[in-house]
Amino acid sequence: MRESWATSGGGSDLHLDLAGPGGVRASLTRALREAVRTGRLAPGTRLPSSRSLAADLGVARNTVADAYAELVAEGWLAARQGSGTRVAPRAEPAARRLAAARRTPSASARAPRPRHDLRPGWPDVSAFPRSAWLTSARRALTAAPGTAFGYDYEDPRGRPELRRALAGYLARARGVRAEPDRIVVCAGFVRALALLGGLVGRTVAVESRGLWFHRDLLARAGARTVPLPVDDRGADVTALPGTGARAVLLTPAHQFPTGVPLHPDRRAAVVDWARSTGGLVLEDDYDGEFRYDRRSVGALQGLDPERVVYLGTASKSLAPGLRLAWMALPGQLVDAVLAARKETAETCGTLDQVVLADFVESGAYDRHVRAMRLRYRRRRDRLVAALAERVPAVRVTGIAAGLHVVLELPPGTEEAVMRAARRAGVAVEELARFRHPESAGSGPDGIVVGYGTPPEHGFAAAVDALCRALRDALGGD
Repeated sequence: MRESWATSGGGSDLHLDLAGPGGVRASLTRALREAVRTGRLAPGTRLPSSRSLAADLGVARNTVADAYAELVAEGWLAARQGSGTRVAPRAEPAARRLAAARRTPSASARAPRPRHDLRPGWPDVSAFPRSAWLTSARRALTAAPGTAFGYDYEDPRGRPELRRALAGYLARARGVRAEPDRIVVCAGFVRALALLGGLVGRTVAVESRGLWFHRDLLARAGARTVPLPVDDRGADVTALPGTGARAVLLTPAHQFPTGVPLHPDRRAAVVDWARSTGGLVLEDDYDGEFRYDRRSVGALQGLDPERVVYLGTASKSLAPGLRLAWMALPGQLVDAVLAARKETAETCGTLDQVVLADFVESGAYDRHVRAMRLRYRRRRDRLVAALAERVPAVRVTGIAAGLHVVLELPPGTEEAVMRAARRAGVAVEELARFRHPESAGSGPDGIVVGYGTPPEHGFAAAVDALCRALRDALGGD
């Protein structure tokens, strides 16, 4: 007797070991029973029809029908007219449940999920434009060439459809000057920064307040980061000549986390520094589309495309789950970045790229950004009003743009506020967490609140819980 069969039929594939004593029926019954008993055939799995399985095995149909009938009688399978034969539902043995419980951490051992998520850096993912995205997906996938469904080795820059769409959009909306051949699509901003990290020198200047994992990423690439002071005019780029850095990472449109834009004088100064030293500016334009109280600040890259690397992302405007970001590169960096990308074998989903290209070119991206800009502005206004009324001791800053604000607290109260927030189930970030370890002084106490993060139906409750936590920590009726 043949020892194993790969069988298919009725939309299901099975691999059955028919080795062992007895005839075909006994072997088939034993193989099916063992597959169900071990969990290889899960409860609810639909089995091939007796006719299909018999044809695949080369046996009489009655042989399969009899094996099915025996297993139905034993309770391993369930047969219902019109729905075929399926693996029967069954309770998990107590011993297996106990073993699984031992392997699974208890609820007390796992970090509790906050009831109110006000972490900065997230958009309202529940507002993802599913219908419009689906429309673009249908249109883009219908029109896509066959190469869009293969590996992305053809052009490591990314799909040409998306690079063309981005070149037009970024020029119009952000003042970026870049041809499609100088745009490289990456699987998220972090991957883009990782590619650049090994190419920009041994020392990189960064803002004294910023994301710690960006600094860690540069450190893993072999670069030391040195802090630039941040004040109400943004990063003090006049300190660059004394750092020894050949590159600087900035958030000029909306400094993270303080929220201030880089002053025009400093924008000009950092470009002059790059020109005179041969240095590079890495511009993180993470939420440049969301400005509320005055005209949008254009990309710094527009001042000198040969000295500024522009980095943008869909994570704030659409959703981080897309894992799509892009770089507009100076001509001198294109070949080096592409070579580094090939070395890391990094890939980026091509199908989402062609869909995003259609989404941008159809105008759906602009419509979504405008709608979300209005939604986030209303949220910001509600948050600021609630804090002014209920917690007047807190000063709200960085409110002109973006998806978060900074709440400046009375000196010495940051830890107490964070404890109160945790008790109330409110997830926020302490301002101290963003401080560069080598920056001078500890800076003011504060927390960073992401008003873009909650779904619309949960925003009011999140603001209420935040206000109660602040009053609990700072005092108040």
